[in-house]
Amino acid sequence: MSDPLTALSDCGVSIWLDDLSRERLVSGSLADLVADKHVVGVTTNPTIFAKAITTGDAYDAQLRDLSVRGVEVREALRALTAFDVRDACDVLRPVYEATGGVDGRVSIEVDPRLAHDTAATIAEARALWWLVARPNLFVKIPAARQGLPAIAACLAEGISINVTLIFSLSRYDAVMDAFFDGMERAGQSGRDLSSLGSVASFFVSRVDAEVDSRLDKIGTAEAAELRGRAALANARLAYQHYEQAFSSRRWDALREAGARPQRPLWASTSTKDPAYPDTRYVVGLVAPGVVNTMPEATLRAVADHGQVPDDSVRGHYAESQQVFNRLQALGIDYEDVVQKLEDEGVAAFDASWDRLREQLSATLRSQPAQQRS
Repeated sequence: MSDPLTALSDCGVSIWLDDLSRERLVSGSLADLVADKHVVGVTTNPTIFAKAITTGDAYDAQLRDLSVRGVEVREALRALTAFDVRDACDVLRPVYEATGGVDGRVSIEVDPRLAHDTAATIAEARALWWLVARPNLFVKIPAARQGLPAIAACLAEGISINVTLIFSLSRYDAVMDAFFDGMERAGQSGRDLSSLGSVASFFVSRVDAEVDSRLDKIGTAEAAELRGRAALANARLAYQHYEQAFSSRRWDALREAGARPQRPLWASTSTKDPAYPDTRYVVGLVAPGVVNTMPEATLRAVADHGQVPDDSVRGHYAESQQVFNRLQALGIDYEDVVQKLEDEGVAAFDASWDRLREQLSATLRSQPAQQRS
């Protein structure tokens, strides 16, 4: 029986790790996953860094140095996260070279509190791109409405972008349009389009968590039968939109100029409901040319007992649309669901960033006193 992770890769799914920490880098854990578990990319977010920086002592030496230098907390946070992402980029650099820049990417996110400020998002993306200074970096920009012009502007300047927190099909269409716009502008200014990369991170499991809670309140047999079906249906329809956008004349012109497609990335792929299989949002979303970013527990679950089909997306479009038709008939408003999820996603990352800033501020204030004692 073949290795499920090999089978997943052979089906055209790029396996990325949704986690990063100083400990993972120092211990060689990330390098081991790259060597042994088909990991070809890494994603991070404020929640991941909040957990990493406030757990253990891996960051203590750098924190002491930052404190002695009197570095302000926001800049200290940039320094800590950029340090880890730069090292991870170096670990993944051979993958980046071997795949011609398609994989081997590591993502760092702009301060999520800037999600609704276009100019500030662009400025922060430029700063992170300069600070990490690695060609295999992705700067993550949330797909809030105000982030769309920032996505296009950054791509036009030659900054590779991971668009994050996508929940709705209409927002995904707007994200792909921003990608086309940015790539067209980059081409017009003479940039090498083949060196620019982008993924669009479509969040999966949170859709089921929200829809299932609404179905449970309805409490009928039909509502119970629809539990756990919305997330896969939403992502599968997103892939249909991807196929349509990247078979257009507009894309043909960019491809002829050397551009690569903005790949769909399945994010939030850990199972939130213990009643569902722990590989649900991986084996249910197998299609060519996608990325699936997983926490290590999900990655190891797939490696242990994942049953990987050749394709679990195409051929399910009509069935997926029917799921949403039935949800609408039960009174579940799709647009309300996805807007709530977007708002909550930005708020959750905001809260993680704020908690981390508060903890870092206290740590930086305490370091000099500890050194003088």
